[in-house]
Amino acid sequence: MSASGGTKAIVAALVANLSIAVAKFVAFLFSGSSSMLAESVHSLADSGNQGLLLLGGKKAKREATPQHPFGYGRERYIYAFLVSIVLFSVGGMFAVYEGYEKIKHPHEITAWYWPVGVLVFAIIAEIFSFRTAIKESNQTRGDRSWTEFVRRSKAPELPVVLLEDLGALVGLILALGGVGLALATGNGVWDGIGTLCIGILLIVIAIILAAETKSLLLGESAGLEEVEKIKAAVVDGDTVTGIIHMRTLHLGPEELLVAAKIAVQHDDTAVEIANAINAAENRIREAVPIARVIYLEPDIYNAEAAAVGTNPGKTPGGPVPTDPEAPKDLGH
Repeated sequence: MSASGGTKAIVAALVANLSIAVAKFVAFLFSGSSSMLAESVHSLADSGNQGLLLLGGKKAKREATPQHPFGYGRERYIYAFLVSIVLFSVGGMFAVYEGYEKIKHPHEITAWYWPVGVLVFAIIAEIFSFRTAIKESNQTRGDRSWTEFVRRSKAPELPVVLLEDLGALVGLILALGGVGLALATGNGVWDGIGTLCIGILLIVIAIILAAETKSLLLGESAGLEEVEKIKAAVVDGDTVTGIIHMRTLHLGPEELLVAAKIAVQHDDTAVEIANAINAAENRIREAVPIARVIYLEPDIYNAEAAAVGTNPGKTPGGPVPTDPEAPKDLGH
């Protein structure tokens, strides 16, 4: 995901949520609808979340320092995780509490045209924001399903905005349903039920976001497509005959670390190996431009040593094929 695409979606969501939050709070003041109060807090929390995403993107651009030699790319993951916490606490838990109170102590909705009008306006604004997020996501989603895109994306901004906008749209429909039933039946309990449903929805979305961003914070490898490109780029069939094992790690959404032990011929000179490593690094960067930090360690492949290693068959990159010409008494 490009940073510009994510920023565009965030700004669109921020503008929509700020205008919606103000409108919802005005509707609450005139109507006394708890759904409107929960929704206004939800929109305000979403606005704060977009602010956090923008702040995280800005901080992630800082240059590397001796104390943080790999840079600050993961700042974007940290702020995305904070978004899930805000959504759970400020949005979800508040709505659950407000819904419970309204069910326990229902009261009639007055000036019904305020909440209904604001909800219709909010739905239109959220559709605009959701449409922008979908459009920006489609530029990088490729042929992946939406579920796979949310789960596998290394850049957190668009999945966060997508889930927030989806939750906002469903929440607005729930709020409209609760207000509508409360007006139709004259029973304010329906308004409280709608608010409670909104809270549960926000908590579920917050948990999903927390789980996905936690995985990014722990450190995820490159995608399968990138791994295959790196493997193909490393081996030249001459000096570098294979990959003994390899590890990849995202230092940020657009920065990848590659570390591999590569197999070379036992009679290659140090100069030949050094030139081969430099050439392999150039090929990797051409194949996968986000591979910014690359460490390649040359070694002599030994099938027997690889076979007794820790899950050699499951090692990313896999063990290289047996070289019948390679001496069997050298280390792997």
